[in-house]
Amino acid sequence: MESRGRRLIGALALAVSALLAGCTAAAAPMPAVSPTPTSTYVSTYETPAPVVYAPLTGMPVDDPASLAHPSLAAKIDDHTAARPQVGLEATDIVFEELVEGGLTRYVAVWHSNVPAEIGPIRSIRPMDPDIISPLGGIVAYSGGQQRFVAMMRDTNVYNAIHGMRDTDAVMFRTKSKAAPHNVIVKAQELIGMHLDLAAPQQHFSFAADAAGSTAAREGQPVAGIDLTFGAPSHPSWRWDAASSRWLRFQNGAVDLDSNGAQLSAVNVVVVRVPVSFGLGVPKTELIGGGEALVLSDGKVVHATWSKGDRLAPIRLVDDTGAVIRLAPGNSWVELVPQSGAADPVPVG
Repeated sequence: MESRGRRLIGALALAVSALLAGCTAAAAPMPAVSPTPTSTYVSTYETPAPVVYAPLTGMPVDDPASLAHPSLAAKIDDHTAARPQVGLEATDIVFEELVEGGLTRYVAVWHSNVPAEIGPIRSIRPMDPDIISPLGGIVAYSGGQQRFVAMMRDTNVYNAIHGMRDTDAVMFRTKSKAAPHNVIVKAQELIGMHLDLAAPQQHFSFAADAAGSTAAREGQPVAGIDLTFGAPSHPSWRWDAASSRWLRFQNGAVDLDSNGAQLSAVNVVVVRVPVSFGLGVPKTELIGGGEALVLSDGKVVHATWSKGDRLAPIRLVDDTGAVIRLAPGNSWVELVPQSGAADPVPVG
């Protein structure tokens, strides 16, 4: 009996061994298969270059190297004998200021688009250092009272003055106008002589587009604005929806550029300023602050301006204290005396 039991156990052991051996063979791992590449795609993604904006217009530029030069400010004549002026249509910014006899002159600024010639240039005035110093770069003018020239020379700006040895090659009198309204500047050549000077810093804040400007978002529709500097000076602006620009008039007449087209601006900034006469001529007082109006995209918004010192640009904020953002493009800054007038023209 015991012997039979041993035989049975042995048989069972052999059966289990055979079963396990079969299971082990069945569970043997499959040979590894190397994947065959099905595509030769290689990523060519490159990080896009940052967008560069012109500091005085807020416009994007394709070639940043085109901005690697100083700005050129010039004291431009606005006498009827000087019109049409040369190159005003290409400016980044124009400042209009009161001078003697209720007339106005311009401090015109070129940087992102510099024409071959600009002018006519006239003499410097005591407010010009405060206007031009934040830009650095170059200022071109025809001279002036020695004390005012000294004030302008005592700044961070290179003074290019008609009649000096360093400007002989880049300033001349045109035969198309009568003196003293005929001094023209070879703008590109003048800038080319001073490429060691730095490009200007950003002057105003800009929105990404016209619709995003502060006036467009917060302002009221307006047909234009009528300005009074003095008895003989009544510039005005009217909105042109077709071109999305403000068009300029002088005493009711179309104000033309040197190509025969009407002068225009994307932004019109009206800065109400005190004017002093302690130096014997009108002096726009720009160190301080006051009321302003900003016109962009067919609308006007009330603002406050301030300028802390000579080197500071004009700062604009809305009635909540938020920074005003202009529409990208050129701007005219109207430095209207508090004794003058700035009257928005209602739509319709």
